[in-house]
This record gives sequence, structure tokens and C-alpha cells, in this order.
Amino acid sequence: MTKSRQKSCTRAHKLTVCISPWTQTMLLIAAVTIILAFAFTFTNGFQDAATVAATFIASRSATPRQGILMIAGMNFLGAILGGSAVAFTLSGLLTITSGPLALQVLLAALLSATVWNLGAWYFSLPSSSTHALIGGLVGAGVTAAGLGSVYWGAAELLTPPHEITGMVKVMLFLILSIVLGLAGGYAMRRCTHVIFRNANRSINRSIIRVNWVAAAGMAFFNGSNDAQKQLGIIALVLFAAGEFSVLTVPVWARFICAILLSLGTLGGGWRIMKTIGNRIFTIGPVHSMDSQISSGMTLGLSTLSGAPVSSTHIITMSVIGVGAAENPRNVRWDVGKDVLLSIILTFPATMLLSAGFFTLVQQI
Repeated sequence: MTKSRQKSCTRAHKLTVCISPWTQTMLLIAAVTIILAFAFTFTNGFQDAATVAATFIASRSATPRQGILMIAGMNFLGAILGGSAVAFTLSGLLTITSGPLALQVLLAALLSATVWNLGAWYFSLPSSSTHALIGGLVGAGVTAAGLGSVYWGAAELLTPPHEITGMVKVMLFLILSIVLGLAGGYAMRRCTHVIFRNANRSINRSIIRVNWVAAAGMAFFNGSNDAQKQLGIIALVLFAAGEFSVLTVPVWARFICAILLSLGTLGGGWRIMKTIGNRIFTIGPVHSMDSQISSGMTLGLSTLSGAPVSSTHIITMSVIGVGAAENPRNVRWDVGKDVLLSIILTFPATMLLSAGFFTLVQQI
């Protein structure tokens, strides 16, 4: 037996355990990938989770401290109680699900998504963590094993909507959720304009109370959808490393993701919050309510359907929709253009990043 193939053995309580160098390497890659998934969850708090508080605070429905604390708390509950449908959808996007190649793909995907998240946060651009992660998975997967490494789900296009799976389902809901965010915000503002047409200013007190309920519901579904993306990756890592015989989401991972998502919301979302809350148009309590109700409904529908979507883009587009219904001339359309540019760039950019990271990981 050559030195490179010798097994490392440890003795504990008269039991000798031998682990080959290759197994040690796989476990090390798995551990690094899980740690990176947790780090990505924290950066997710900068992006998607922080956006939830933007209109709530900008409309003066809550102080910054009150708003952030409430949103962080509901994100935590959503991550704990929100189920696993989204996690299993994400974990089913790759056909490479076991062995060292799968671990390398997952590590490269997370590296690219995390780098993209931090860059978008630095430049105050409301980018999508979801788009970044999915782009990373596709880029690394295709680099590793060609187009067949991704489960596209094209065969299910002619089946009933609830049976659609794979990348087709993900892309369908990503596009549909953005359209619903824009259209829902516009429709909500038109409706509330008619309902509150003859109301006096004292109605704002009641609207602010509704805002608290709407923001709590939206934060709950945001926490559920966001945390499950990382949980799906962690489930894949543990399966690929041979730790579990079936795909499953461990309870300890769910609690850690919930904590980190909340901490990310508390610590780093102010740059993105300023973009959404102040730069698109001047937001009042009724505008915040309209945006939160329409966004919350879209997020809830997507989460219950098991579809990973971008909270940032749903909320941003709903704010633009509300502003357009209020007065199109008061909307900073250049911010909307920046968001659309981010949507267009994120997928190809993270695919290229993850392809590069995969090549680098293989060399190591």
C-alpha cells in the first residue's frame, strides 16, 4: 500500500476507526461548504431580509429599531416553522447528488453567490440572493458535467402546474413573482385610493396598525423562503458526503440558519433599505401597506408552492408598482432600471464566477 493510500486510524475505547485520505478530503469539503452556506445565510440578511423592513420604516410606521427587531424576529420564526418545500425544490435542481464532484459543485456555487451578494451590498444594489445561488449551481454544474448535470424539467411543461419541477419551475416562478409584485402593488394602490378617497388623516393610525400585521406576515414568509434555500444546499451536502441515506433537513441546520438570517437582518441591511425605502419615491403609510400586502401574498404563494423566489425583487417591483399607480412622474425609474439590470446580470455573472471557482476547487 502506497503512502498516499494509507488510512488514518484512531483508537478510542478499544475501537479502531480507519478513515482514508480521500474520505477525509470529502468530509473537509463538506464541512467547508456547510460553513459557507451559513455565511451565505448571513449575507442573505443584508439583501432579501433587510428589504422587508424598508417600506415599513420609510413610511414611519415604526422606528428603525422597532422595525428591524420585529422583522428579524419574524424571519426567525419563518425559518423555523416554514416547512421544507422550497428546500427540496432547490436540492432537486442538480442530477449530480453524490460523491466528491457534487461537493465541489456545491462549494463553487456558494462561493460565487456569496461573493456576488457582498459586491451587490457594497454598491447598494438590491440584487437577488436567490438568482445568485441558482446561477452558481447551474454554472458549476454545467462546468463539471455538462448540461445533463442540471434537471431542467422541460418534460413537465405540458403537465398540470403543480407537477412542474426542476429549473423550469424555478424560472417560471422567478419571472411570475416579479410580474405579480409589480402588478399587485399597482392594483393595491388603485384599490386603496378608491377606498380611502374621502378619509381624513386620522385613518393613518389604523393603516399603521395594519402595516405591522402585513410586515410581520411578509417577514415570516421571507424568512421561510430564504432560509430554505440554504437548507436545501446543506441537505445536498450531507447526502453527497454519505452522512444521510436520503435527502433530509436536520433540525440543527434549521436553527442555525434562522439565527444567522436574523443576525444578518439586524446587522447589515441599511444600504439596501435606503435604496428601496427612499430612492424610488416618497413612501407614506398607505403605500407601505399596499406594497407589503401584495408582496406578502406573492411570497406566501411561492413558498407554499415550493418555489425559491427573490424577496428583494418582489418587494422592489411592488414599490415601483405602488408609485406608478400613485403618480408615475414621482417615481425614480432609474432605480427600477438598476434592479432590472441586476436581474439580467446576476445569472450570467454568477454562472461565470462559479465556473471559475469550480475549476479552482478542482485544482486544490
